[in-house]
Parts: sequence; structure tokens; C-alpha cells
Amino acid sequence: MDNRQAIGSWLSGPRAAAEDMGADFGHRGRRLGLPQEGPGSVAPVGRRFGALFIDWAACMLIAYGLIARGDQQSAGNWALGVFLVLSLLTVGTIGSTPGKRIMGLRVVAEDGGRLGAVRVVLRTVLLLLVIPALVWDRDTRGLHDRLARAVQVRI
Repeated sequence: MDNRQAIGSWLSGPRAAAEDMGADFGHRGRRLGLPQEGPGSVAPVGRRFGALFIDWAACMLIAYGLIARGDQQSAGNWALGVFLVLSLLTVGTIGSTPGKRIMGLRVVAEDGGRLGAVRVVLRTVLLLLVIPALVWDRDTRGLHDRLARAVQVRI
């Protein structure tokens, strides 16, 4: 083996090396039985971040204007509570927060059904801890979604 080829596979990562050996990973969501694109497919990362930004901005505005009464330092802490309530109520009932709805996304169970209350609470608490949401699998699902057996899909 040429040293340049070995260095190239090391730089490109384990997935590229496995693909060079013939492994077929398929599209995101294939293991879950989801389509490659269109409604019902795994939500793109950019849309999910956009939805989170919209939801967080709304929670900050609510916390700053209604709860913290203009105190910038406490508004951030109150915003976490507002986000918790917003997520529990909206994901638990209609399957999507206002930000997700604007971005055309929905949270569903792995089998395609609605999430139960316990799984919504688990997912939301882990999302608020941030780190589990940053640990992804090859379907780009965060650890919070994996543990709650949920997936974010396009509407």
C-alpha cells in the first residue's frame, strides 16, 4: 500500500475507509425505514438548527418581556423554563414546536407514531442539557432523540 493512500484514508475518517472497502451506509434514515427525501425523511441539520434558533428567540422574548421584566441576566435563566414548557406542550400535543412548524419539521416516534408523555419529557430534558443533542449517529439523530426513540422528519 502506498503511504499516501494510508494517510488519505486516515484524514478522511473511518466512514470513508469503510466505504472504500465496500460498506454501504445508505441514506440518512434508511435503518429506520424512512425515505431518502421528501415528506417523512430525516430532517436536515440546517433546518433543525433554524427551528431551534426560532424557538430560543421566542423564549428569550417571552422571558425578557413578561417574566424577567427587562432584567437581561435573569432572562436567560427564565428562557430555559419557557423553552421547557413550550417544548413539553407543543411536541407532546402536535409533535412540533413553533420553530419546527415554521421550518416544516415534526418530531415522531421511530415507528412513525406520536411520542408518549414520558418520552417527550425525556427528550426535552436531554435537549436542555445541550451535550446529548450534540452527539449524533450516522442518521444525524442526537442522543436525546435516540434515547427517546424519536426522529425529526420533514412534514
